[in-house]
Amino acid sequence: MISDTVAMALETIVPKENIHKNEPMSAHTTFRVGGPADCLIEVESAEQLVKLRQYFQKLEMPHFILGNGSNVLVSDLGYEGVILQIGRKMSEIRVDGCTVTAQAGALLSQVAHVALEHGLTGMEFASGIPGTVGGAAVMNAGAYDGDMSGIINRVQVVADSGEILELDNETMEFGYRNSIIRHQPFVVTEVEYTLRAGDKDKIKTRMDELAKLRREKQPLEYPSAGSTFKRPEGYFAGKLIMDAALRGFQVGGAKVSDKHCGFVINAGNATAADILGLIRTIQAKVQEQFQVSLETEVVMLGKFER
Repeated sequence: MISDTVAMALETIVPKENIHKNEPMSAHTTFRVGGPADCLIEVESAEQLVKLRQYFQKLEMPHFILGNGSNVLVSDLGYEGVILQIGRKMSEIRVDGCTVTAQAGALLSQVAHVALEHGLTGMEFASGIPGTVGGAAVMNAGAYDGDMSGIINRVQVVADSGEILELDNETMEFGYRNSIIRHQPFVVTEVEYTLRAGDKDKIKTRMDELAKLRREKQPLEYPSAGSTFKRPEGYFAGKLIMDAALRGFQVGGAKVSDKHCGFVINAGNATAADILGLIRTIQAKVQEQFQVSLETEVVMLGKFER
């Protein structure tokens, strides 16, 4: 729980209306599950983020950085600590020539549509990815043969020390669903993309084509965290799960999508325990049948039963 003393201190850093006690995390994750966090704070700037992190480090209080919640599974018991949400209140997008700069809380889909409006190509693949700019940089998010490593020029981060750093593309050490930020105590606050001048009609046509493909191949009508598992080297997670006869397999309200076996969906009133139980079942059966280890793209937050 957040004491009155801590709450008063927080109000000297961020506006009172940005502080939400006992906030249900089901409202902040794309799985639409999760118990309450002790406190959720909507962050508005890199300067606020520096002060908040330094304060929580001084108190030794657990805190977690959240974007759109599109790759997070929060325990039904919630989170004992503070969620620092970099979202709608930190989502400014600027365009200068072929350079697009976006704050970390902007949605990738928003940035892709701003690029379209300015006749800039290179970001069409990202128009349907449900995450934020910050999370996408950390995970090197990608789809349809494109990823962040191909368009990011610079990433601004806040270090544990409170220092604001600028990381160029090479320093980011991008890999498959990976970057240096996953292994350092950095928090993304802004990303700069380098795109190219293009034809608006062609850009719009390509975005529409990809949106149609997503609707046809992905269970967008259900809450999920997108692709649940990373692609194992030499295999496709969805095919392994299908070949393990798990299409449509269900644990409580959690289900392997009939449309795409790489997606675990909330088919109706699922709990976080249902989703984790299904994930573990999938991992065990694929390991048993094919000797392939499936690693989740989803981050587990809070206390889960073993």
